Amino acid sequence: MLDVEAIRRDFPILSREIHGRRLVYFDNAASTLKPVQVIEAIADFYKKHYANVHRGFHTLSQEASQMYEEAHETLAKFINAYSWDEVVFVSNTTEGLNLVAYAWGLYNIREGDEIVVTVMDHHSSMLPWRRIAEIKRARVRYVGVTQEGYLDYDQLNEVITEKTRVVAFPIASNVLGTINDVKVIVKRAREVGALVVADGAQSVPHMPTNVRELGVDFLAFSGHKMLGPTGSGVLWGRKDVLQELRPFKVGGDTIRDVTLDDVTWLEPPWRFEAGTPNIEAGIGLAKAAEYLMKIGMENVRQHEVELVRYTLKRLVEELGSEVRYYGPRNPEDKTGVVAFNIRGLHFHIVAQALDYLGIAVRSGMHCAHPLHYALRISHEDSPPAEIPQSVDERLRRFGSVRASFYIYNTKEEVDYFIGALTFILMVREQLKTKPVSAVCTGT
Repeated sequence: MLDVEAIRRDFPILSREIHGRRLVYFDNAASTLKPVQVIEAIADFYKKHYANVHRGFHTLSQEASQMYEEAHETLAKFINAYSWDEVVFVSNTTEGLNLVAYAWGLYNIREGDEIVVTVMDHHSSMLPWRRIAEIKRARVRYVGVTQEGYLDYDQLNEVITEKTRVVAFPIASNVLGTINDVKVIVKRAREVGALVVADGAQSVPHMPTNVRELGVDFLAFSGHKMLGPTGSGVLWGRKDVLQELRPFKVGGDTIRDVTLDDVTWLEPPWRFEAGTPNIEAGIGLAKAAEYLMKIGMENVRQHEVELVRYTLKRLVEELGSEVRYYGPRNPEDKTGVVAFNIRGLHFHIVAQALDYLGIAVRSGMHCAHPLHYALRISHEDSPPAEIPQSVDERLRRFGSVRASFYIYNTKEEVDYFIGALTFILMVREQLKTKPVSAVCTGT
C-alpha cells in the first residue's frame, strides 16, 4: 500500500488554502498535480542542459538529445513496450488520437467502410473518426452503454461487422470510471481485421499497463494526467503499423533527406515528432513515470479502489437517495472516479459550493456529451425523455459533478467531502436563490 503522507509531502500545492480551507484536490481525471521531482527535473534541464535536440554536435545539444531519447526509453518501460521507437511523444491524448485518424484513416478508410466507436468515448476519441468518416464518406457506428454504466457487449458483437475498418474505444470512461474489457473488444475486432485504437488517458495513469498484452494497435495517453507536465503525452503503436504510417505533420526533424522531387522520412518515432519538440515536457514526463514506477502501479490501483469503495459506502449510507451517482457500483470495475448529482441542485452550483469549502471537482459533461444524453444524466428528478433541440437547453439540463482521486488523496479528505455534501444538502434551498459565496461563508 501507499505511504500517502510521504507522497503528499512531494506536492507543494497541497499546502495551499482555498477560501481559508486546506485544498482537497478531487479533479485528477482532468489533470493531476505535480511532485517536486518533476518540477525540479524541468528546472534542471533549463538551468544546465538546455539546447535544441537532434540539431547540433555541441555539448549542450548532445546532452539534451540524450535526455530526450532516454525519456522515450523510460516511457517504453512504463508501458512495457518492446522498444523505445514504438513511443511517439505527442502533446496529449487528443493529438495522439488525431495522429492515428489522419495518418492512418485518410489513407486506409474508403467510401462505405464503417468505423466503430462507443457512446462513452471522450470527444477526443470520437470526433477525429467522425471527421475522417465525413471526409471519406464512411459510416460511424456506436456501441451503447447499459444503465449500470457498462459497455453493451451484446451490441458490440452486432455493430462490428465485415465492413468495420477501425474500432476505437476508451479503456476507462472519464465519467463513469468503467474499465472496459479490452480482450473482448480486441478479439471481436480481430475477427473482422479491424484496426484497434485505445484511448488510455483514464487508464494508463491509474493501473498497470502492458501493451504487449493489450493486443491493440495504438494506445494514446496524456502526461498531465499522470503527474507529468502539460503538453506531454504518448502515442504507442505497433512497430509494423507505425512503419506504414505517413507523417501527420511534416517539417524539421521528420526527414532524412529532401530533394525538390522526393523526401526520405526518418524511422519512427522521429518522423511523427515534427519541429522542435516540447523537450522539457518529455523529460518531465519521464520523471513522472519513474515516480509512479517507484510507487508501483499495482499500489496506485489498489489505493484508488479503496478510496472509491469508502466513498460509495458513505454516500449510500449517509446521503441515501438525495445523491444520485453513476457508473458501476463495484469499485473493482472502475477507476477512481465518482460522478454524481445532488437532486434538484444544479451541478455547477454544487461544484462552486464545494470550491468555497476548499474542494476542487469538475462539473458539466466532461467532454462526453453523448454519454450524458444517452444515460439522461441530470440534476433534475425528471430529465426530458427526448433530448432537447436547443444546445443551450441541453447544456443547462444535462451534466454531473465528478470527484476523481489519485495517489495523494486520503480517506480523511473523503470524510471532509462527505461532510461538505451533507452541508450542501442542508442549505440546498438557499443555494437555489442566493449567491454561493453568501451561503457558504455564512454571510
